[in-house]
Amino acid sequence: MIITLPQRHGIDLTVAAPPSKSFTHRALIAAALARGTSTIIHPLIADDTKLTMAALRRLGVPIEAGAHSVTIEGCDGAFSCPPDTVLDLDNSGTSLRLLTSAALLSDHPVTLTGSTRMQERPVGPLADALVALGGRISFEQKTGFPPITVRGRLEGGDATIDGSASSQFASSILMAAPYAQHEVVLSITGTPASQSYLDITAGVMTDFGAVIQREGYRQFEVSNRDHYTGHTYIIEGDYSSASYFFALAAICGGRVAVTGLYPASMQGDRLFLDALQEMGCQVTYAHDGVTVEHEGPLAGITTDMSSAPDTVQTLCMVAAVAKTPTMITGIGHLKYKESDRLAVTVERLRQLGGIANSDDDRIIIQPAALHGGTIDPANDHRTAMSFAVLGLGIGGVSITGAECVNKSFPGFWDAIKDVMG
Repeated sequence: MIITLPQRHGIDLTVAAPPSKSFTHRALIAAALARGTSTIIHPLIADDTKLTMAALRRLGVPIEAGAHSVTIEGCDGAFSCPPDTVLDLDNSGTSLRLLTSAALLSDHPVTLTGSTRMQERPVGPLADALVALGGRISFEQKTGFPPITVRGRLEGGDATIDGSASSQFASSILMAAPYAQHEVVLSITGTPASQSYLDITAGVMTDFGAVIQREGYRQFEVSNRDHYTGHTYIIEGDYSSASYFFALAAICGGRVAVTGLYPASMQGDRLFLDALQEMGCQVTYAHDGVTVEHEGPLAGITTDMSSAPDTVQTLCMVAAVAKTPTMITGIGHLKYKESDRLAVTVERLRQLGGIANSDDDRIIIQPAALHGGTIDPANDHRTAMSFAVLGLGIGGVSITGAECVNKSFPGFWDAIKDVMG
């Protein structure tokens, strides 16, 4: 599917935020491991979360998914699946990584695999930590990368993991830790990438009944005596997906209100709004959402977005129309996402006349005269959505493979159809 974006100025839009993908993944897994029945209210139903649900079903967990809720009969920490179970997680890195530790709670070995791109995304640090906790891990093709087969039991004890590549490695261990044979003490070295996601993980775990003691982002102690208990859990709105609408106001000018957002959320992607304010936008918070308004020129900024990784590309689009340079730092881990987002963002901006460069941990964007063109998002949903927003600012931008947004935001194109006209 190819979508061509016309140029638009003076946006006036009110839209509901889609549910959080991060909270949905974690709530599904906690509910699956819990004792009793859980109902997940307002979950994100998208390609990635469907993969998590399908994998949990393969592990023996009954799940009924409706339009606005998901009901799960928990297994009380003991998956029951056939021998030689294979979980194909396609291109969902969150699904594969979070479920790798949980697979140690199965009564048979489990192999986790995915798309060609997934098989290029490292899981070595996670595997090493799981071995320290009692697992037996084998790589079916290339050492340190999926497909990965998980055997043994989650014994517990002490483990250390490098958090600089992905916070999902630590989150994976933490999610399964309440069901270890002994208490898990997880130490994290390096500067944790996307550390706000560790807050989300710990928050969902605690909401389901886990007991965690922590020292910031350096050490987590998880009790093995306090298991998850099934209950009703409501998913909050997603700041990552909302960022595209906020960027519309910044790039096209006008006003955009996004409802269904929790102002005090622990989602790190709320930092995107701070960046917009610094660039010259007006941001107003209400009890049920956020409004962004902007007219006139935008100023470039220097900012660390290590805790807001899923909005980096969106911020790059705003930076591309700013009047002064922008430097975004703390983003080296974006190389290991659905695409190498640093390289892809630089290359695609240059296709539209932009001036952009990146190195190991930052991207720099200079003012430039932009023009239309065709953008191949390399099957990366966030690339497609961020360049669509820029396309509405400059006009004449076509997005190929536009259906890739279904990975996290199936309703994206419908949400902006009124703007497109």
